[in-house]
Amino acid sequence: MNASLFRTSILFAAICVLTSLPSAGQQAAIPATTEGDYVVKNFKFRSGESLPELRLHYTTLGKPARDTQGRVTNAVLILHGTGGTGHQFLSPIFAGELFGPGQLLDATRYFIILPDGIGHGKSSKPSDGLHAHFPQYDYDDMVLGHYRLLTEGLGVNHLRLLFGTSMGCMHSFVWGETYPDFMDALMPMACQPVQIAGRNRVWRKMVMDAIRNDPDWKAGEYTSEPEQALRTVLDFLLIAGSAPLYMQKTLPTRDAADKYLDEYFKARMPGLDANDTLYHVNASRNYDPSGQLDKIKAPVMFINSADDFINPPELGNAEREIRKVKNAQFILLPISDETRGHGTHTRAVVWKQYLAELLEKSAH
Repeated sequence: MNASLFRTSILFAAICVLTSLPSAGQQAAIPATTEGDYVVKNFKFRSGESLPELRLHYTTLGKPARDTQGRVTNAVLILHGTGGTGHQFLSPIFAGELFGPGQLLDATRYFIILPDGIGHGKSSKPSDGLHAHFPQYDYDDMVLGHYRLLTEGLGVNHLRLLFGTSMGCMHSFVWGETYPDFMDALMPMACQPVQIAGRNRVWRKMVMDAIRNDPDWKAGEYTSEPEQALRTVLDFLLIAGSAPLYMQKTLPTRDAADKYLDEYFKARMPGLDANDTLYHVNASRNYDPSGQLDKIKAPVMFINSADDFINPPELGNAEREIRKVKNAQFILLPISDETRGHGTHTRAVVWKQYLAELLEKSAH
């Protein structure tokens, strides 16, 4: 992934730092992509606010196929995490493991859709000009936006697979409850199907408070970025996304760790916008799919990693809540030399065997 794309995916892509080393000799060439924008007119948000035009950016690979009834049979929707973009899935550790000829999501067989969520990437966001007057979107708004992109913009009336990482993982549960007949299979990775509370909420609120309490933020009308706030944001994201075992091995001395931290800030501070970041984190404020998980009909393969700071396994939430889903399996990946904490969700070599199992299980 080049530097500009990495900065675009700065927020939770920063969480995946030190996770992008490819596994030798396994990736295929990434197929050609197509990009576009779909504009939804007079989009109404759950807050009561609206936008006369909501731009939703997307990247696609492959072409849709339809059965005799006109139903799309090969669409795959892949949803990014907080602060990310659809482009992050074009990295060798993901696309190179999945999208090539003969691979599980071979782009010559599947129609792969990589959208930018509301507030992210090249979709409409606060930094476009509205700043803190941008509508206060939440996860339901983001899911609705993608639903309209698919059905109205791309003509996709059914999904073979919905795959989501981190925030996209949470969106997967919202999708499954809201549109239970829309997909054949769901694969959420790196989240919890419960309200964001405890330490997860605390560090997120710390991030938001750091922005709001920085005098240079100026209620969102700053002319230059509130750098101290953004440094605090990056501090938290680095810790939240860290994989202790891997970092200890790759940064084995004090000097190596200090050098890495200096380079981390230099690479990731440019391109980070305080309003966009605040909205990214605040969008999770009312997420809680736990009460309607029994509405999900599609087979679910739910995967977390044992070294994920954001979703620690000792909470037991994932195992307990997934029992509410009729046809679901939960996998906890053990800590290993291959896992990368929260960023394990984009390292396909670690978990693609479970994707193969889900595709086989949900085949018609």
